[in-house]
This record gives sequence, C-alpha cells and structure tokens, in this order.
Amino acid sequence: MTCHNCRIECKRAGKHRNGLRRFRCTQCKKSFTEPHERPLDEMRLPLAKAEMILKMLCEGVSVRSIERLTEVHRDTILRLLVKAGQRCEKLLGEKIRNIPVKDVELDEIWHFCFKKQKALRPGDDPSFGDSWCFTAIDRHSKLILNFALGKRDQATTNIFIEGLRQATLSQPFQVTADGFPAYPSAIENTLSDRCDFAQLVKVYRASPEGECRYSPAEVVSTERVPVIGNPDPKRVCTSIVERQNLTMRMQMRRLTRLTNAFSKKWENLWAALCLHFAWYNFCRVHTSLRVTPAMEAGITDRVWDLVEILAQG
Repeated sequence: MTCHNCRIECKRAGKHRNGLRRFRCTQCKKSFTEPHERPLDEMRLPLAKAEMILKMLCEGVSVRSIERLTEVHRDTILRLLVKAGQRCEKLLGEKIRNIPVKDVELDEIWHFCFKKQKALRPGDDPSFGDSWCFTAIDRHSKLILNFALGKRDQATTNIFIEGLRQATLSQPFQVTADGFPAYPSAIENTLSDRCDFAQLVKVYRASPEGECRYSPAEVVSTERVPVIGNPDPKRVCTSIVERQNLTMRMQMRRLTRLTNAFSKKWENLWAALCLHFAWYNFCRVHTSLRVTPAMEAGITDRVWDLVEILAQG
C-alpha cells in the first residue's frame, strides 16, 4: 500500500471493522484502508442484503412486501432493481450470442405500464398503457434467446427478430410462432436465410353475449400454417414458450394479473425483465433439465448466483 501524499510504502496497522486491512504512513501518519470492490457502486446496501432482495424479486415478492420484510426503503429497492437490470442486460448481450439451436418458439405476453390502455388520456407518456414482452425460447435447452419490450406492432417485432438473429448461430433451424400477423414479414426480412417458419393459429370459441372474461376463450381447434421454407408439421408447437409465460406471471410480481403490483415506470419494468431472464437462464435450475438452461446450452458449466451477475459491471 502506497501513501497517496508521500508516495512511500505504508506499514500495516491492523484491520478495519469491516474486515479490510489498514495501513499507516510512517511520514505523514495518515491511515488508509486497502482497496476493495464495490459491486453496487455508490449504493451502501450490504451485499448480502442486496442479494436477498434480488432473490425475493425473482421469487415474485412485491416491492412493498420486501420493504416490510427487509426494512429497506422501497426507493432503495427500486434503485437496486435498476442497477441489477443494467448488469443483467449486459450479461445477456455478451453471453447469448451465436447459440446453436434446432427449434425456437416465439410468443408475446401482455402487461401494462402505469395505467391500462383504456384509461389513457391525450398527452400521457407514450410508454403508458398496454405493453408486450416478446420472448424467444429454445425448445430443447429452455434457454431464453431474446426478448423485447414494446407495443404489439411491427416495429417491436422487427427489433425482436433482429435480436434473435444475433443470438442464434448461422445454421438451419425451425421457428414456430402464433398467428400474430407481424411475424411473417419480420422473419422473411431477417431470418429467411437460416430458418423454416410456421405459425400455429388457434381458433377460439365465441364467448356468450355479455360475458366478461379475464382469460382467453376456449380453444376450439388449431391450424399449422407453413410460411417460410419447409417446416416439419410435427415440430410446429408453442407449448414451451407458453409455459414460460406462466413462469413470468408467477415469478414477476408486476406481471401477476388482477393485483395492484403493476409497473409504474417503463425503466423499472425493463429492469425487472432483464433480471428475470438472467436469473432464469443462469441461476435457476430447471426441473426437467436438472441444470440451468445456460448449462444445457453449453454457455457455462456451473450454476451462477446473483452476486456473480452483480459483479458483471
């Protein structure tokens, strides 16, 4: 340890109460603590408590419940969420690249930010109202290859499919999606050189007049529609990605239906999605695989913890 002022070597002078070694300059008599990592940057939250908070967020506990259980203010919890989300976004962008896949399933899940679409008024923030999370999952490794947050339109679909191209290896694979009409043109323009594409179109039974529902009507039949290339009809399926939608609803409190735990800020919603998918890919052992999706896909050889993800910054 070198004195910052005198530029001479300091002598050891015991330990600080936090366990770090202290040094004293023999010339100016100033004391210094050895440099240490600060994975949370300027946040003074203990790392163990920060890890516990993130685990609770990943297990579907609401922000205010975490505030009561940990005695950490909700604003601090949300700042931690945003910081962790930034680290997770960076990790996913670096690790989920050129993944060899065979079958990819696409779907979208609905939620809203600040208020529902029908409650919007002129002049409201464009991010308010209905929002959709587009998800791409590898059927065999259960790895989330890419996701996008936005409105359910062509622009968001194009961004989503472009990210899927960067995440997958340049070799043939099959893609299955639902009947959303924005998929064919997006995939035709971006992935037609490497994939066969089919849509699984569901036909719903008409609801009785005057009936209000919180879930889709009963599915009467399904139709497999080839769109690009020569997709195998036996592999046209969206059951895995639809099961992932349930996982998101269960593990992310802000996506749980019929509650007041919705997102109030777009930034927090994006951070929550990044945290969930990083935790799902690298930290959560999948029941059917007995390893994490990242291990099954060959990206890593161990189960990660959230502290490792925080250290990615």
